[in-house]
Amino acid sequence: MLITSYANENAQRPPVGVSDARPPAVPNWLVHRPDTSEVFLSAWKRTAPDRFDVTVRWPENHPFHTGLHGFRSPAVIAEAIRQTGILLSHAEYDVPLGHHFLMSDLQYRINPELLAADDDSPMHIDVTCTNVNRRGTRFSGMVCHMDVIQSGRVIATGDGSMTCTSPGAYRRMRGEYADARPVLPVPEPVHPSLVLRTDPSHVLLAPTMDPLCWTLRPYTTNTTLFAHKNDHVPGMVLLEATHQAAFAVAGTTRLYPVALRLAFERYVEFHSPCLIQAQPMARSRDNTLSLSVTGHQSGQRVFDAHLEAIPVSS
Repeated sequence: MLITSYANENAQRPPVGVSDARPPAVPNWLVHRPDTSEVFLSAWKRTAPDRFDVTVRWPENHPFHTGLHGFRSPAVIAEAIRQTGILLSHAEYDVPLGHHFLMSDLQYRINPELLAADDDSPMHIDVTCTNVNRRGTRFSGMVCHMDVIQSGRVIATGDGSMTCTSPGAYRRMRGEYADARPVLPVPEPVHPSLVLRTDPSHVLLAPTMDPLCWTLRPYTTNTTLFAHKNDHVPGMVLLEATHQAAFAVAGTTRLYPVALRLAFERYVEFHSPCLIQAQPMARSRDNTLSLSVTGHQSGQRVFDAHLEAIPVSS
């Protein structure tokens, strides 16, 4: 089931944000980011039918996408995957601005030893688009397979399935929730250090009586996670909440997530609390730790995630 959308609210192109010292960004409306500092892509070209090469520009001194144990954050990889799919949909498959994108699943796998946080070598993404669907002549969805490449080596892979829909069709689908906005008070967070953060506004988990269960904190003033006004909790918020749940379960063990499979099953609405629940970690023979994380709202499961991580020495 498709459950999370990233809609460009304005059919007209919004102003491009102030540039920085990195390579020029693609126009920010093509990746649904209002600020150029949040755009992680620089250029793209078609290399074959339904295959593309996308140049990456990693964030510089970003307050949210900080390094993790000396490596680039896996959230940066996931965001680059998300932006790539949206960019190609608009630029190569002619999806009109203003259409909504709905993602049903997202996954990544990272080789952290090849992803040092201070390595600024050029990086690009080799993208193959499959299951390209159209309604009549208009593009309606696809699956993107991505290899993130640096210095000739694949440092990460990613996959994502998306569909897109017109504003009118989206409003009909969302019904009474089409104009929903946050109505609940944001609960107090767990201590930021528990989830490897320093700013409370970056913490997405609030404690409950169960140490393996938290209440999701939709802190909408965090403009990285809530870049636009949303009628539901964005999927990238759920991805980050999954990472934070893993860090909280690990406690004093320093973890680096190396793989994640995340399936979205329902929209996470603003009208009632969403519980983030984790299972105890399991350790495999190769010392990889695995963890299942789910979200439940109003008695129904809204997402299901399986995360793999490796312990990192101090």
